[in-house]
Amino acid sequence: MKIEPFGVEIWMNEWETKCAFNLAETCVESLTISELLEITGRNSSDLNALLPLKMTYGAIEGSERLRAAIAALHDRQTPNNVVVTHGTIGANMLVHRALVERGDRVVSIVPTYQQHYSIPESIGADVRLLRLREENGWLPDLNELRSLCEPGTKLIALTNPNNPTGALMSREMLEEVAAIARTAGAWVLADEVYRGIDQDGSGYTASMADIYEKGISTASMSKAYSLAGLRLGWVVAPRPMIEAVMIQRDYDTISVGVIDDHLATLALESRERVLERSRAITRRNLAILDDWIAGEAKLSWVRPRSGTTAFVRYDLPMPSRAFCVALLQETGVMFTPGSALGCEGYIRIGYANGTEVLREGLARVSAFLRRH
Repeated sequence: MKIEPFGVEIWMNEWETKCAFNLAETCVESLTISELLEITGRNSSDLNALLPLKMTYGAIEGSERLRAAIAALHDRQTPNNVVVTHGTIGANMLVHRALVERGDRVVSIVPTYQQHYSIPESIGADVRLLRLREENGWLPDLNELRSLCEPGTKLIALTNPNNPTGALMSREMLEEVAAIARTAGAWVLADEVYRGIDQDGSGYTASMADIYEKGISTASMSKAYSLAGLRLGWVVAPRPMIEAVMIQRDYDTISVGVIDDHLATLALESRERVLERSRAITRRNLAILDDWIAGEAKLSWVRPRSGTTAFVRYDLPMPSRAFCVALLQETGVMFTPGSALGCEGYIRIGYANGTEVLREGLARVSAFLRRH
């Protein structure tokens, strides 16, 4: 199978261990096991619960307790509608492989996580791109979506909240997307890995799996829950889709680790406390980033409404990769070039790491911009 190189992952692999201030990171500042136990109202003695765990494959679909905790993140789902995967990246791969065949029409928004157009392209699908535009607040033009979704379209792929822009589709817009999909007979895959850390209100984005009878939602412990090291995600969908995913999953997953399953369950059973910490970090840090951008004449943006990343336009006479490499080499600060996301002239800033890392990194970027 021929597939396009994954731009963002190649960039991260090349530079992530060589920077002093990682402002390309997309996870909310990671938790230690000790911090997880404290947040969930436990202490180190609770690690004793791991001692009797046999290092077998564990429950194939994910433990009943974990799938119940995942279902509880939704309004209309049961454990029967959940299967556990190796991160959201595994969940997305499985959905595309289970659903898409050569010649199928697939509509994907861009910019987005590259899986959602490169995987169906590699299968031989007829992939049509719906380009998000800054002047629309990085939200999709629904008339354009309607024109792309001819009858028989197999799949519409979204990230909501959006990576890299932080744009957020409202429930009303998601319902309109569902209506368009229903007319075309399409499934809708919503990658919801940043769900739970909106900048306003409760922090919760409406989930496509709850809105549309052919809605599929994927997510994981990595971003909002600060536990990327667990490498644990999930698919939430109607049972026939779960069964189709399971057929694919047997070839590359079998099960997730029993320790990962256990720790993810603890976090999700105390999700409000975990997400309260994450929302405090993302809201505080976005306010810092907002103030900083307001003072930088060479930068402009649409302020994110959710997630952990901002997509920032810069006014310098150099391509985005050259900009980011020079920034790294001169200051130790790492951003992600827009070229890795198919959008030249932009940089993606991850703002959910430690607050002092953000402050010091941005100060160094300001000095860099003055020099250039």
